[in-house]
Amino acid sequence: MKLKGRNKVSPEFSMSSMTDIVFLLLVFFMLTSNAPNALDLLLPKAKGKSTNTQNVSVTINKNLEYFVNNERINEEYIEIELKKALEGQEKPTIILRAEESVAIKEAVNVMDIANRNSYKVILAVRPK
Repeated sequence: MKLKGRNKVSPEFSMSSMTDIVFLLLVFFMLTSNAPNALDLLLPKAKGKSTNTQNVSVTINKNLEYFVNNERINEEYIEIELKKALEGQEKPTIILRAEESVAIKEAVNVMDIANRNSYKVILAVRPK
């Protein structure tokens, strides 16, 4: 006597839920990825040394005085001075030194100038 089971399991697999998950992951990674016009900011390790050659240094002290290569300069002329100093360099690099008490807004102004002119910025830190 042959008994037939009433509960047959279908061997088919529905791909609709899998495609929904893949689509959501794709959207998530596209939204959280870095924008192509983001600032290129390298933070060197506190214990190591930077491997990049220093082309120009920009220093901002607690009195909001700006120095380009240890020469005091007015804030409005930083971009002009950086263009002169980095003219003809193959990989123009700026070492940004800002004291702890300086607001991040001041450092971002220098990074914005570097971004507009395609300069690499390295934020200097003191060793621990």
